[in-house]
Amino acid sequence: MLTMKQLWLIGGLAFASLNVLADDSYLLGAGDKISIKVFGQDDMELQTQLTDSGTINYPFLGSIKASGRTLKELEQLIYQGLKGDYLIEPNVYVGIDEYRPFYIHGEVKKPGAYPYQPGMTVNQAVALAGGLTERASRDRIVIAREAKKAETENGTLNSRVLAGDTVTILQRFF
Repeated sequence: MLTMKQLWLIGGLAFASLNVLADDSYLLGAGDKISIKVFGQDDMELQTQLTDSGTINYPFLGSIKASGRTLKELEQLIYQGLKGDYLIEPNVYVGIDEYRPFYIHGEVKKPGAYPYQPGMTVNQAVALAGGLTERASRDRIVIAREAKKAETENGTLNSRVLAGDTVTILQRFF
């Protein structure tokens, strides 16, 4: 029989594992600001923003397509590029300094671009935009995902917002 403390610890570890999985699934895109570090190689440290084409220019490797890759995939790509010719066993770290923004417009008090945070919901996005106007509908929310701008999906205040998404709050019917 497990004690309450043991159950709490197991639950906390499971929750932490889900957060790691969520962060590992984040795909880089144009506008993300990243840091790249190679242990013991200060001249290979880079802080940069992904270009509109989703690339970065990295020392010794040139232009690298980072858009559409996870942080781990980009680390592996740089590791493979540096291993052998430049370093024996490079220790590469890639991290996000600033996520690309999401956009919210329609019936919010301050429409515009706002900084994305992992796990963000439409309700939190609305709060950043100053709240809903008097004519806003809580049921008529449209989300255009960055990867599929031509397609939209209906959302709720509890829907997840991803970096680069466009959220539209429509008017309610009186």
